[in-house]
Amino acid sequence: MPRRRPRLLVALAASLSLGAAPALAQPGGPVARPTDPPADAPKKPAGLLPPVLKDFVDAPYPEEAKKQGKEGNVVLQLDIDADGNVTQATVIGPAGSGFDEAAVAAARRFKFSPATRDGRAIASRINYRYAFTLKADPTAPAAEPDKSTILSGVVDIGSTGEHLTGARVKIEGGGFSTEVTTSASGAWQVRDLPPGKYTVSVAAAGYLPLTVEEEVEAGRATEVLYRLSVVGGEHEVTVRGERPPREVTKRTIERREMSRIPGTNGDALRALQNLPGVARPPGLIGFLIVRGSAPNDTQVFIDGSLVPIAYHFGGLSSVVPTEMIERIDFYPGNFSSQYGRVMGGIIDVGIRSPKKDGRYHGLAQADLIDARLMAEGPVPLLKGWHFIAGARRSYVDVWMKPALEAADSGVTTAPVYYDYQAFVETEPTSKSKLRVGVYGADDRLEILIKSPLAADPVLGGNLGFHTGSWRLQGNYTHDLTDSTRLKAMLSYGKNVLDFSLGSMFFKLDVRQIYNRVEVSQRLAKGVTLNVGQDVLWAPYDIDIRFPQPPRPGEPDPGPFASRPPVVSKGSASIERPGAYAELELVPSDRVRIVAGTRADYASDSGHWDMSPRVNGRFGLHQGFPKTTLKGGFGVFHQPPQPQETNKVFGTPGVGSNRAIHYSTGIEQELTRRVNVSVEGFYKQLDSLVSRVPNNQGAFTYANRGSGYVVGAETLVRYSSDSRFFGWVAYTLSRSARRQNPGEELQLFQYDQTHILTALGSYRLGRGWEFGARFRFVSGPLDTPCNGGIYNSAAAAYGCIQGAQFSQRLPPFHQLDFRVDKQWTYQSWRLSAYLDLLNVYNRRSPEALAFNYNFTQSTYQTGLPIIPSIGVRAEF
Repeated sequence: MPRRRPRLLVALAASLSLGAAPALAQPGGPVARPTDPPADAPKKPAGLLPPVLKDFVDAPYPEEAKKQGKEGNVVLQLDIDADGNVTQATVIGPAGSGFDEAAVAAARRFKFSPATRDGRAIASRINYRYAFTLKADPTAPAAEPDKSTILSGVVDIGSTGEHLTGARVKIEGGGFSTEVTTSASGAWQVRDLPPGKYTVSVAAAGYLPLTVEEEVEAGRATEVLYRLSVVGGEHEVTVRGERPPREVTKRTIERREMSRIPGTNGDALRALQNLPGVARPPGLIGFLIVRGSAPNDTQVFIDGSLVPIAYHFGGLSSVVPTEMIERIDFYPGNFSSQYGRVMGGIIDVGIRSPKKDGRYHGLAQADLIDARLMAEGPVPLLKGWHFIAGARRSYVDVWMKPALEAADSGVTTAPVYYDYQAFVETEPTSKSKLRVGVYGADDRLEILIKSPLAADPVLGGNLGFHTGSWRLQGNYTHDLTDSTRLKAMLSYGKNVLDFSLGSMFFKLDVRQIYNRVEVSQRLAKGVTLNVGQDVLWAPYDIDIRFPQPPRPGEPDPGPFASRPPVVSKGSASIERPGAYAELELVPSDRVRIVAGTRADYASDSGHWDMSPRVNGRFGLHQGFPKTTLKGGFGVFHQPPQPQETNKVFGTPGVGSNRAIHYSTGIEQELTRRVNVSVEGFYKQLDSLVSRVPNNQGAFTYANRGSGYVVGAETLVRYSSDSRFFGWVAYTLSRSARRQNPGEELQLFQYDQTHILTALGSYRLGRGWEFGARFRFVSGPLDTPCNGGIYNSAAAAYGCIQGAQFSQRLPPFHQLDFRVDKQWTYQSWRLSAYLDLLNVYNRRSPEALAFNYNFTQSTYQTGLPIIPSIGVRAEF
């Protein structure tokens, strides 16, 4: 009959040395006893306790392995949430022969008492060994005792996985005693052991000792794996998201939340729009508007590389699928010196590592908007390499174009987008990781306008819009020593923008080489220095025949027909090298200060910018309920746009825009699950690039603009548990600008006074999950028209404008629902979802539309109720 012996990697108990209950064990398995650490060993945190297995699940013994008399040990890495549920089980020590699959399936159903810190349940990661052993059939004839019984194993360093050489392994029991030393590969072996139970003690200088009980059986070879922890080193329990940020405010969306927020179609980057400080973009435009800034004031990074856009056309989907994302870090302001050349916010998207369980995995998903495929696993013929790859294409064009044609619409359209990603990853050493990948996105829209607008008759005929980008990228990290870490990124790619309207066009082709390198050095206890370089080189080709575009905050310049086009064609390049240094100071458990500065050069303007910054956090109360005060100050520069320093369109030598960020706030635990964050911010804007008409009929650019953004953000968040997650976010803000000194301050076009979001999602059980989201946002700003005036040259009326962006439209409000259902089978999962946008069909005003002579107006409204239905299969 088969017998299964589950084993926790016993170094977990020894490494924690908490004086708690014995380490996890099941009847019939080994018992781990932590031994006393050396007298001079640093004490472990008294408030940190590991998870304890409560409900063990027997794995069925693989039939084929049983027939062949095979046994095996499977080493699993288990991610355990704060409720004690296993959220992920990954094979890190495969045994093959069906053992891996059986162990994973059983481990996913384990139930733990969660790890705790100071009495508060936390998420954790442990290593767990599931042993499959065949027990002799009691009806079979007794076999002669085999004197060649073997006990062998490997000793690793728990924090790195490296083999430990020279460790002393002592085996005692039943009057037998021997001691061996591990080899260069960490291996050891003892032969001719009589059957029975033995005490195994493992010791090495600089590591916590370990004592384990093992049982050997006659004629059997028993193999074990032990991990020793460095004295004062890391624990085997890995607490997620506990590293203090280098910024005043860092908001991270958890993996489950990314794909379950109603109204986002399961898209991770769209989920960002529900956080405090993020305004609602205009309808069907994929902008990120952060703390009253313009969309181009916020930068988006993918694995450290700068990308031009975060969303596909219409904002329906982001350029990176949720399934590939490990984390999204959002910094709404006062970010550290590692980021520069921008005065709004930062979004840093991290691509996850491929699964390393030795098997291949795949995913296929389709909904009413797009379809996607993804695969991951080991790279054939390349030991130690793993890959993850995916592709996605929209098919809105398949059903929208025929519908518009059948309705005899004034426009016929065929929008389409696609994106792709492929990464390979390896670990050259136990302390380094190398990732190489290629990814890209493409959006195309072609429109035939049958009925031009009466107010602008030039807007007829063919309209084409194409954006695209791709990157070839490498990332490398290496812990050079215990106190020195290197991170490097190098990418090469291309950005394309092609816009045409009748005889007018704008074509931009940019090649981009981008490099980031950072070295972190721990100088002393509580003192870390981060230094790095941040270099961008972008040669480009431009071909344009188009009127001068208005800048954000400027009024509509009137019909196209009345605006003379500017013609230009040429090539140039932009070089923007930067460097930074940052000092992290942690003088006590309560205080953390990060002070740094960066220097940036912009070749197109010929200016250097120095940007000093400092922020800090103070733990007012360290135990539960935890209270943290935070604040910061920083200078942020943003170089002018290329067209603003162009000889044809702009003024060479224009300097950078400048913003000074001030922020202060408090983070407060209310319960073990509920946290409140309140933050006030103020951005002083000066040296903004503005323009005035000149005598040549063009514009002169100068750093004459100014303004401010002031506001407060509140976030009440229920941290995700096995059933529920949700939050309420509210932002109150005001954003105002002036183009030139002496002018009155006016509301900026992206100002939104009130932004309220309330959302939640609840697992009902049996694979069902239900969620809802409600949003209320102040209406967008528009510029009123006080009648029209006839332009004989253009043969069209023009608007007699009132004060720019002085009219606020009615507020936006919307309710969204989402329902998910998942079916789990032995080797794959099937799920379906319904994401219902705008449940009560509120047609929120987005802009004003006028008749031909601007004497009548009506609202242009947003999208009606939209159901999105999708299915997904994965293995």
